[in-house]
Amino acid sequence: MDQPSIREGAVRAYSAANEESLRASGLLQDWAGEGFVTESQHQQMQQETVCELRRTNIFLRLVLFLFSLIILGAAVALFFLLFLGRASQQTIGLFLVISAAGAYAAAEQAVSRFRLYRYGIEEALLASTVGFLCTGIYFSQLSGAEVLAPIAGSIVSLWIWHRFGLPYFFFAGMICPLWLPFLWAVPAVVRHLSVIALFAVALAAVLRLRPRYHLSYLNQRFSIAEALLWFGIYVATNLQLSDLKVHGRGWFAAPSNSEFSTAFYWTTWALIWCLPPVVLARGLRLRDRFVIAVGLIVAILTLVTNKPYFGGQQHSWDPMLLGAFFIVVVLVIRRWLAQGPNETRLGFTVRRLSGKDKEWINAATTAIGLAAPQAITPGPQANNTGAQFGGGDSGGGGASSDW
Repeated sequence: MDQPSIREGAVRAYSAANEESLRASGLLQDWAGEGFVTESQHQQMQQETVCELRRTNIFLRLVLFLFSLIILGAAVALFFLLFLGRASQQTIGLFLVISAAGAYAAAEQAVSRFRLYRYGIEEALLASTVGFLCTGIYFSQLSGAEVLAPIAGSIVSLWIWHRFGLPYFFFAGMICPLWLPFLWAVPAVVRHLSVIALFAVALAAVLRLRPRYHLSYLNQRFSIAEALLWFGIYVATNLQLSDLKVHGRGWFAAPSNSEFSTAFYWTTWALIWCLPPVVLARGLRLRDRFVIAVGLIVAILTLVTNKPYFGGQQHSWDPMLLGAFFIVVVLVIRRWLAQGPNETRLGFTVRRLSGKDKEWINAATTAIGLAAPQAITPGPQANNTGAQFGGGDSGGGGASSDW
């Protein structure tokens, strides 16, 4: 192993051996579930993927994450009410920064001592670290605190992503710098171009580093990062997706704003048609499901926002036509793949080779059921007590009585 690899492994919370064991264990469980290996082969190979890290299922992980956030937030709030009820904003900011350092130290202990891995508890501590740090810097009343807070949040989020491998912290590291152009009150064109340039530089760095880890567990980590950066570049380019609200105003100016020149407006329209084929081609060439998914998403967004770019009126039947179009496309592609040798063309097949999709569908169904139980199980119907039967005469229809 070369010296740079040794230094890089030293800054990661989990060893490469444990990460590779978890990756191999996941693949082995997937193969066993699909019947690619026998039970005896599964048990024999499972002995070679033993890992010392503690894990749990996705549902308990979410529960532990939420409860840990509540407990940590309640503890900080209780300490604040008891001892800092009349403190100045600078003291409050210092207290939150100290709380951020304590939360991060507790997360390091949870990983190094108790060997927690995607357990929810250490993730809540790391999320609290970013939240406390940004809030503390904002309340510190330092010169330029509004600029320092998102920068510090972005740096810490990217460090957590690099050290602990949690992909949503990379997304947080992308979101934090978006506040800077807004705080500087620069023209809308500059805001768009600065965000695109920032994400483009980050994407170039990811594309340069990713081939080095193509055959390791880090490949998936860089795959998610690349997919998020492609999506960020697209959202910053598509002016019709610029209605996000920050402090009551649009994050990017509306497409009809005079700050956008005609050349810039139609250049972005051309780019949103060029980006989906580029992203899809990149994902298909690498067999990267995350990049392919982003390519499909941005292609759908391009079709959805094309009419607003020309000022066309949206109709209620537009989603129905778009859905019918995608159904036809999926059926044509599926038929084309099925007619290939062994139902395979160019390394792609219509057959399901992995059980991960089924697990994600089951998890999503359960989550939807918990979030909106009435959508799946209708509530009890109210009894209709308005109709009163009885009172009819034996010799007639009882026209004057309630039936």
